Amino acid sequence: MATPRFYKMSGNIIDVLQKEIYQGTLEIMDGQIARIVREAVTETHYLLPGFIDAHVHVESSMLVPSEFARLAVPHGTVATVSDPHEIGNVLGLKGVEYMLENGKKVPFKFFFGAPSCVPATPFETAGAEITPEDIEELFQRPEVKYLAEMMNWPGVLNQDDLVMQKITLAQKFDKQVDGHAPGLRGEEAQAYAAAGMTTDHECFTAEEALDKITVGMKILIREGSAAKNFDALIELLSQHPDQIMFCSDDKHPDNLVEGHINELVKRSLALGHDLFHVLQAACVNPVHHYKLEVGLLQEKDPADFIVIDNPQDFNVLRTYINGQLVAENGQSKIAFTPSEIINNFHAEPKTVKQFLFSAGDAVKIRVIEPYNGQLVTGMLLLDPKIEDGHIVSDLDQDVLKMTVVNRYQNTAPALAFIKNFGLTRGAIASSVGHDSHNIIAVGVDDESLCRAVNLLIEAKGGISAVDGEKEEVLPLPVAGIMSPEDGYWVAEQYAKLDRAAKDLGSTLTSPFMTLSFMALLVIPSLKLSDKGLFDGLHFQFVEVTSPTLEGE
Repeated sequence: MATPRFYKMSGNIIDVLQKEIYQGTLEIMDGQIARIVREAVTETHYLLPGFIDAHVHVESSMLVPSEFARLAVPHGTVATVSDPHEIGNVLGLKGVEYMLENGKKVPFKFFFGAPSCVPATPFETAGAEITPEDIEELFQRPEVKYLAEMMNWPGVLNQDDLVMQKITLAQKFDKQVDGHAPGLRGEEAQAYAAAGMTTDHECFTAEEALDKITVGMKILIREGSAAKNFDALIELLSQHPDQIMFCSDDKHPDNLVEGHINELVKRSLALGHDLFHVLQAACVNPVHHYKLEVGLLQEKDPADFIVIDNPQDFNVLRTYINGQLVAENGQSKIAFTPSEIINNFHAEPKTVKQFLFSAGDAVKIRVIEPYNGQLVTGMLLLDPKIEDGHIVSDLDQDVLKMTVVNRYQNTAPALAFIKNFGLTRGAIASSVGHDSHNIIAVGVDDESLCRAVNLLIEAKGGISAVDGEKEEVLPLPVAGIMSPEDGYWVAEQYAKLDRAAKDLGSTLTSPFMTLSFMALLVIPSLKLSDKGLFDGLHFQFVEVTSPTLEGE
């Protein structure tokens, strides 16, 4: 149905900028708020600016941008600040351009960053590189608003030439620079901010966030499918409403069906936070910080707004973008559109023997320790379980074998061990493996591990679960990390795989999301890349096995 060229919308208008609520009518002409009339109205609903996810990797939803938009708009989301470095690591500039073009298929406001760290590190195999020349080209596109998260914080502090070249380009084009520095505090945080970093979404304690706020950085409170920092950081909102934004960072499709930034708004209000502070974080601060062309319910603004029942229940009734109704009563009005498939996947099937791990003279093994709801991991030194001269999964200690398989070249799988996944049988695997998106898998036995990996090689990307003869696969043929299919169908299939992983014994809230971060080398302390076990605190490879009790 075509959007009328002119129409009116009345209700209780929440003016976040002026911090007032009044009755009135919006006069909308050609997608813009032409006039706002203060007048008595009979409507009891409330009108307010739409929500913005201030930092998200659309690819982590396993949906192409057009389908992400379909699932997001019923929750009142009108725009995202999106870092396309996931597809950038797979396909380089071509992948970023795919995201930009696909996002234009739908009436949704995608604002992208130019990826700053592709490849993320030299300690893993990625599918592509994004050069300073590529970044300069991207900065000339109006929808590219910022230099995306600078994960190489040591390079910033040490003024690495390539890192500083990218930051200088951002400053030349008057673009913000997103930070990414988990655990950085004190003088190092000050030096990081002084180099041009303006945000951080990686804080997991209020003390760390305050250090960064003090030096002028804005803090993005993240609540994604795996990393959840809302509870730890939300109290900062009342003291620093100008420096807080909300984001999801990484959100799987089933969670996106359930809710988005609206969930953080509701939770904040339930804790007693001021309505205008909450909406400033959810609506206003991203627009001002990144200079987004998103309306804030002011005259001459684009008509980007939502209708809710009341500020107590905060149920989103309708969502409008550029004056167009894109969602109503929980139903998306955005139509499904077919998407092109592009990929970079060259791995060949593996054999069970390739997953054997020789015990050698091991006395102890270094074991990755993930924490539910966090991206950081611990490093444990544990006794290995040895059978026939090989180290195997030890279910009594909940220590399982893990692998990362290079999907761009045919090399031997990298092997390590991980605790806390809880599987008691079978294996799970994913080609969503941050940041290079090689295949990552964890399993109880080598046969299951090998099969879970080979299912993804056959599908050219996806997620899989293996339980004896029972096999489940969700293919992700777009760059090996996204599906071109209907987003609601993808959400159902993902939920099915999630249940399968939990049926295998996993006690993690989001097993596949947690698995996807176990190759993210820039987050301490112990991770696995296709090249080996990596110590993220000292930025160096370490051996899985230790011939001594101390691990030296």
